[in-house]
Amino acid sequence: MISRRTALKQISSIPVVGGVAAGSLLTGQEAAAASHSQRDYYKELGLRTFINAAGTFTSLTGCLMPKEVIDAYTYASNEYVGLNELQDAVGKKIAEMIGCESAMVTSGAASAMTLGTAGILTGTDDDKAKRIPNDLSGMKDEVIVQESHVIGYSHAIKNCGVKLIVVKTRKELIDAINDKTAMLYFTNYANKLGEVQDKDFAQIGRKYGIPSLNDAAADTPPKKRLSMYIDMGFDLVTFSGGKGLRGPQSAGLLYGRKDLIEAARFNAPPNGDRIGRGMKVNKEEIVSMWIALETFMEMDMDKEWRRWQKQIDLIETAAASVNGVSTKNYVPEIANHVPTLDVTWDKNKFPISGAEFQSVLREGSPSIAVARLAENSINITTWMMVAGQEEIVAARLKEALQKARA
Repeated sequence: MISRRTALKQISSIPVVGGVAAGSLLTGQEAAAASHSQRDYYKELGLRTFINAAGTFTSLTGCLMPKEVIDAYTYASNEYVGLNELQDAVGKKIAEMIGCESAMVTSGAASAMTLGTAGILTGTDDDKAKRIPNDLSGMKDEVIVQESHVIGYSHAIKNCGVKLIVVKTRKELIDAINDKTAMLYFTNYANKLGEVQDKDFAQIGRKYGIPSLNDAAADTPPKKRLSMYIDMGFDLVTFSGGKGLRGPQSAGLLYGRKDLIEAARFNAPPNGDRIGRGMKVNKEEIVSMWIALETFMEMDMDKEWRRWQKQIDLIETAAASVNGVSTKNYVPEIANHVPTLDVTWDKNKFPISGAEFQSVLREGSPSIAVARLAENSINITTWMMVAGQEEIVAARLKEALQKARA
């Protein structure tokens, strides 16, 4: 970690020309324009690319895939292969890497949630699979979830036509279990918000013979999170492919009990007349998701962590050098567990809201996307940046804060 004095010297030495750090990396559009052999598709569409200092948001298109993953995607696009056979083979590889019974590649974590729920409802019964979500007769149709875990993503569960039974306490959860209970649903992001936390939740499911599903979409790094929830006793776990795993944004993982993965596959493409028929994941996503996970598991996480922390320290020093600005450098305990920076300004000295400041950075040159937590603050991460872009962000952030002062 660099010292504040060293970082100040680095910041002060970065010349700012029209809002861009001189001698810094080109943006994606600029790099494309500089290459006569590469067509600049985004520019043709009238779109601006940006530096991602916000994180792995779906609306910001998640992550940039590493070369190994792009190579795998390209390789898969050049040959035909049987889709079911490919899912079998890649699912086996993924399960071995994670340490679980079975796995499949899905079209994102939300798709994994829908398919996992469908599998629990129908098993491999063709008639049941054809009837959901409109007719659940003969099936268990209730899913229990803690109130603090109903944060929007549960719609992927409701797609199957089930009724959410919302509880607040551990006693309410246990009392709600009956012969209609199909599944216990857990949103990992909200773990600390509910009375019943992850391990206890999974063990309640095991005790009463009710399958449990943990949506852990954004919970890597660290690597151990991939196997941790299976070890706790969850029957199914979902992860996004296009977040910390740096796979395709349109891919995800569902893994856990072999019988439940088989049933989820039964409700998924290429099978017709199924709730998952529109949730296609093709050979390119399947192969590149396998290689994304392989690449992630082989990553030197300590080295990456040091790089991320150094980047955050540099940006923090730039922001903190502006009078009236305070910073918080920390690592979230759950989800997006990487070095993170909150930048907050004195509302009496800066007549600008967090949303307005977001726009200033996004509409500037180069364009920078940041997250926003409160009325007078923004939130920054660096792990989705191209190396070197932290210098641009540090210079632009300092310049924008100085201009925003009253």
